[in-house]
Amino acid sequence: MTAPIATFRLTRTIAAAHDRLWHLLTDAKSREVWGAPSEDAVLVLETTDLREGGQERHRCGPADNPEFTVDTHWYHIDSPTRACFTETITAGGQRYGESLETYLLEADGPSTTLTVDVAVASMTGEDMQGDFLSGWTSGLDRLEHLISTGALK
Repeated sequence: MTAPIATFRLTRTIAAAHDRLWHLLTDAKSREVWGAPSEDAVLVLETTDLREGGQERHRCGPADNPEFTVDTHWYHIDSPTRACFTETITAGGQRYGESLETYLLEADGPSTTLTVDVAVASMTGEDMQGDFLSGWTSGLDRLEHLISTGALK
């Protein structure tokens, strides 16, 4: 049996300078702030190693039970224009999904156009595909909101 696979692309023009947006996308502490998919969820980084070949681990989920573990492997980093990484999502000893993500940042005057490409292989059925899309969409919504309000430094 093969895993269901889905791909999607999210493109946004974000009111942040190229270098600043790169920092917010790749800095571990910044990702803790915007990376959770909702106000009721948390993203807690346990280890971080932002370099080609580096690995990171964080937990995410409801604030009272961040049960999901996300293992990230960085494969390509071309600061401040592009990055390529994978994520593996597990909880309770079960693997839920694997994904391949790429960031492409293009300066657009005082703003930056960000393109995020995601390919998802779900180990639990098609529901994970929607979860990945929802997570990325809400995370980028939070990032844009926090930038526009000045809450994210």
